[in-house]
Amino acid sequence: MAKPLTDSEKRKQISVRDYYFALAHTVRDHLVGRWIRTQQHYYERDPKRIYYLSLEFYMGRTLQNTMVNLGLQNACDEAIYQLGLDLEELEEIEEDAGLGNGGLGRLAACFLDSMATLGLAAYGYGIRYEFGIFNQKIVNGWQVEEADDWLRYGNPWEKARPEYMLPVHFYGRVEHTPEGVKWLDTQVVLAMPYDTPVPGYKNNTVNTMRLWSAKAPNDFNLHDFNTGGYIEAVLDRNLAENISRVLYPNDNFFEGKELRLKQEYFVVAATLQDIVRRFKSSKFGCRDPVRTCFEIFPDKVAIQLNDTHPALAIPELMRILVDVEKVDWDKAWEITRKTCAYTNHTVLPEALERWPVSMFGQLLPRHLDIIYAINQRHLDQVAALFPGDVDRLRRMSVIEEGDCKRINMAHLCVIGSHAVNGVARIHSEIVKHSVFKDFYELEPEKFQNKTNGITPRRWLLLCNPGLADTIMEKIGEGFLTDLSQLKKLLPLVNDEALIREVAQVKQENKLKFSAFLEKEYKVRINPSSMFDVHVKRIHEYKRQLLNCLHIVTLYNRIKKDPAKACVPRTVIIGGKAAPGYHMAKMIIKLVTSIGEVVNHDPVVGNRLKVIFLENYRVSLAEKVIPAADLSQQISTAGTEASGTGNMKFMLNGALTIGTMDGANVEMAEEAGAENLFIFGLRVEDVQALDQKGYNAQEYYNRLPELRQAVDQIRDGFFSPQQPDCFKDIVNMLLYHDRFKVFADYEAYLACQAQVDQLYQNPKEWTKKVIRNIACSGKFSSDRTITEYARDIWGVEPSDLQIPTPHVPKD
Repeated sequence: MAKPLTDSEKRKQISVRDYYFALAHTVRDHLVGRWIRTQQHYYERDPKRIYYLSLEFYMGRTLQNTMVNLGLQNACDEAIYQLGLDLEELEEIEEDAGLGNGGLGRLAACFLDSMATLGLAAYGYGIRYEFGIFNQKIVNGWQVEEADDWLRYGNPWEKARPEYMLPVHFYGRVEHTPEGVKWLDTQVVLAMPYDTPVPGYKNNTVNTMRLWSAKAPNDFNLHDFNTGGYIEAVLDRNLAENISRVLYPNDNFFEGKELRLKQEYFVVAATLQDIVRRFKSSKFGCRDPVRTCFEIFPDKVAIQLNDTHPALAIPELMRILVDVEKVDWDKAWEITRKTCAYTNHTVLPEALERWPVSMFGQLLPRHLDIIYAINQRHLDQVAALFPGDVDRLRRMSVIEEGDCKRINMAHLCVIGSHAVNGVARIHSEIVKHSVFKDFYELEPEKFQNKTNGITPRRWLLLCNPGLADTIMEKIGEGFLTDLSQLKKLLPLVNDEALIREVAQVKQENKLKFSAFLEKEYKVRINPSSMFDVHVKRIHEYKRQLLNCLHIVTLYNRIKKDPAKACVPRTVIIGGKAAPGYHMAKMIIKLVTSIGEVVNHDPVVGNRLKVIFLENYRVSLAEKVIPAADLSQQISTAGTEASGTGNMKFMLNGALTIGTMDGANVEMAEEAGAENLFIFGLRVEDVQALDQKGYNAQEYYNRLPELRQAVDQIRDGFFSPQQPDCFKDIVNMLLYHDRFKVFADYEAYLACQAQVDQLYQNPKEWTKKVIRNIACSGKFSSDRTITEYARDIWGVEPSDLQIPTPHVPKD
């Protein structure tokens, strides 16, 4: 008989993944009771419900976040330790839920955390993509995409809800009958909901994120069965189910594909049916309609459109009200406008959604009719106010005439919403006075600003516990739900002990991240070097190329005078390029090529290292941000709507080098511009340069260091195997650079010299760090959501704690 296994041998037989799932299910058990009780609580109180519609939710990992928000981290840590296991190792098993591209999707995730923490009856609605944002591999310096099969091992955090499955219709034809308009002969796809709990911070509130997955109905194409095509008919089910297969990997770029339009309508149609069902049956577990009058719909429902992607909510709500519920048009339009609000996320023209009318009319014929009717009434109103101004009618129409007639989704959102907001003050001003100037003149009262924010639970307590503990020792833990309390650190800026502790936490984070880099990239990192970090999507407007020119210039200076003292730097650049974005992929190749030369040059030694951070994602951001000394936020002024990475770095004790763009402007206002490194053209300078005509050669001819760097890139110094590898980049920079990299080069270099100078005085550097942390309170998503709640949704946040499940209800 075999000898029984010892405890440690038994443990070895169980994989680390099994332990992760066991822990995840244990933690989930603590959520479920609170989740059910929260939903019951909402049905009893019948508050106004907030519906946040987004095609992206970039959630990252859930285990640690749930432990933090439920206050279970220490207990779990102890239990796992008792089993002889390492909690961090288990956490690393979890796949990121990468259902977003970047800022827009991550903002949605932070907002869900804040809405739950503020006790709002809120729901996130989106798509359960089978494949999220691609995994990025770097092969020979080039980005290679791999499918992100994040559900491969199952997802312990979601609960399928087949009982709430709903039909979504496409194609077909429209018939006008005496009983009203009918949309007939449609193709049906089923929307299966998967619910994920969203816990608030230590308040027992657990809200819901409901993501829809596409399923073919059982009779899908089975008429082919009669002609013997049964196998083909079953295989065709994929066509329907492809709708939720994959996230489009574009950030700030519109791709007018039919499948994308299907995704947008799919999430909207399923969500609105759900919203109407919940509105009608306001009793827990009740399916019978209690309400039939839609008069009070906007008092009970707020729909927030996260960019134009869910814009079809406007014509779809009209269709439901007019065709299904038989509400008259004018009343339906009033209800729709009072219910919907729109957040604009970009001013880049290539990012604006403009759907071809021909494609739209084929896929959604009834919605095209409704949009034409909305537009006609809108243009009649404009014509009455501005008689004879034909050009204004053309500019303000939802339908753009031309070779290819298109529907301007941003115009539809503005017309169909009671509130339109930008996401940082400077961006909201551009929205009012440039992008939607005509609409602002028509209805100035509907335009607002809601500066973005980040959740301090994930972006401080979870990712930087050392810093969170240091702050707690000084000012208590109230700042975790009221980040403005960080102001209490201001009187302590000169406190020797605090300066020492903050510097020590940063050094520990850098040592930990250095070890991670050495393990992953086999590059020896100098942990006392300045960690200069530039992580975000790769895009020309974010100007990773300006950073590259600085690196090459630093390299050339070291080579020219190797004996001269310099501040050692580790430059870390990371981010994904959209697979079809040639220039962004070239930028990645350039960064890796510069790294190859710099990192292997013995003259440079450990004074300069260049790392391209592969597969940048939420879980990697949680490692790199706490270790950063310098945060690069260097977009051309007037192009970055807000940024939220900038806020994460500020909160985690990095100093910002940046332009006066997006939320950088408000960060400088909060902390004092002298506590950031601000450089470069302002919005008005960029406009003036556009008027005059931007001439890149002028800078190239005038600045010898710039010319040397550009020539090296052009002539193959960094790509000896392929000397003309980077000719496209140089050609773009010299002859058609929309984002004026050379115009800011000189100011950027001068500003980087100031960074070096301050870094040589660690004490003064750390004082600035403390000032920045103390002044970052404004950038909590709790503040942002409180403003949305009061100014747009008409609801009040609540600090009421729901009783825990084991406490009997009154």
